[in-house]
Amino acid sequence: MSYILALDQGTTSSRAILFGEDGRIHAQAQHEFQQIYPSAGGKGGWVEHDPYDILTSQLTAAVEVLGKSRVRPRDIVAAGITNQRETTIVWDRKTGKPVYNAIVWQDRRTADLCARLSADGAGEMVRAKTGLLIDSYFSGTKIRWILDNVDGARARAERGELAFGTVDSWLIWNLTSGKEHVTDRTNASRTLLYNIVEDQWDTELLKLLEIPESMMPRVVWSSERIAAVSTTLGLGEVEIAGIAGDQQSALFGQLCLNPGDAKNTYGTGCFLLRNIGTEFALSSKRLVTTLTCCVEKRLTYAFEGSVFIGGAVVQWLRDNLGLIRKSSDVEELAQTVDGSEGLVLVPAFVGLGAPHWDPHASGLMIGLRRSTKPGHIARAALESIAFQVADVLEAMNGDTTTPCKELRVDGGAAANDLLMQFQADLLRIPVVRPEVIETTALGAAYLAGLAVGFWSSPDEIWKLRDAGRRFEPAMPPQQAAEGRARWSEAVSRAMKWED
Repeated sequence: MSYILALDQGTTSSRAILFGEDGRIHAQAQHEFQQIYPSAGGKGGWVEHDPYDILTSQLTAAVEVLGKSRVRPRDIVAAGITNQRETTIVWDRKTGKPVYNAIVWQDRRTADLCARLSADGAGEMVRAKTGLLIDSYFSGTKIRWILDNVDGARARAERGELAFGTVDSWLIWNLTSGKEHVTDRTNASRTLLYNIVEDQWDTELLKLLEIPESMMPRVVWSSERIAAVSTTLGLGEVEIAGIAGDQQSALFGQLCLNPGDAKNTYGTGCFLLRNIGTEFALSSKRLVTTLTCCVEKRLTYAFEGSVFIGGAVVQWLRDNLGLIRKSSDVEELAQTVDGSEGLVLVPAFVGLGAPHWDPHASGLMIGLRRSTKPGHIARAALESIAFQVADVLEAMNGDTTTPCKELRVDGGAAANDLLMQFQADLLRIPVVRPEVIETTALGAAYLAGLAVGFWSSPDEIWKLRDAGRRFEPAMPPQQAAEGRARWSEAVSRAMKWED
């Protein structure tokens, strides 16, 4: 037997999954790691990771999955890497040591810098080149913050001593013992520094953010032979042959390969992408345009709407409120009541993403009564995920001539039947969940497998897929509309709270 190893480095945990030729999971391992929440000057919204926690948790998961399944490194045909995007790491090229913690994609510390750049009129230029809005979500201003705030970092960067990378770059640098400093186009397209029309790091953007080009990694295709893993790490000489940011990887894992195909991933955040083909276009609804994976090695694009707090609201119920013991308990708790009893939870813990883009929004729970029970809070938390996705899809439909006909779903929270049914009720279209919901990792496996001939083509992969489960709308349309109106009113009250 031979396998593809997918390394799925996420925001709260690192996973390693072995996929067989049938596209099914053979074995998996997962390790959570610490979330760091520093606060400067009394301001919140800072989120960091220790880069070594990212690395060690990922390596531990990879070695563990081989051990528990009794698979030898020589049985691994190739490895694919998918990662939390935008999270920013800067390290010393000689020592390999980070100069600062990884600044996580959720982090809002550069919101004021982004506001100044926008006020200075840089927004349209940035958007025309990158497809992105100027927002602290993306990597560019995080790099700038490190260079401006870590002693000696800017001077070292200007001498060519420092390297920047998103998490894929950091992993590959370490997996190859510092031999390869690379990223793929999907990750590069999330930095505010990569011109997705001209397909290159953009000199004007680098100058705008005062970042030396010498820090940038080499850009490769998502499905391409890259390098072998160092033999010192317990993985033999497995070849790395696939790289993709987690949401583009999930889009590919769902085989959304044709214009109009759309998927939503329910992870720490929610990320809805819709394939728009090979022509670059800009959204009129405050969505972003991003590069997608393409095995034909040509630029392809998608509209994307990002929700910052998706499944993380369930972790909040677990870790902060103590309402559940483990995340999977939330569905059972929510089913102890018939509905949310009018309670609305807006989980704007780190501001609001698409289509609102308000870094100053604050979390809000409104509609509390003396009769409110933990079950109502759990249900409102789950509903908040679906409401946010509905806002994004509504905006996306306004950007295209053909409304979305079905939504393919994946990610951990997609296993929640209550949430998926409520999502179909709000959207008024079918929600389709595949048998293997780990499509982020599956996409990375597909990309690596196609690069080395493990699978011959996407058409072959299509034949392996299971139909999965289909959730059809069941709620009366008027009830769904009333719920969305109440949600919109709550969002309006949460916005600009920290401004």
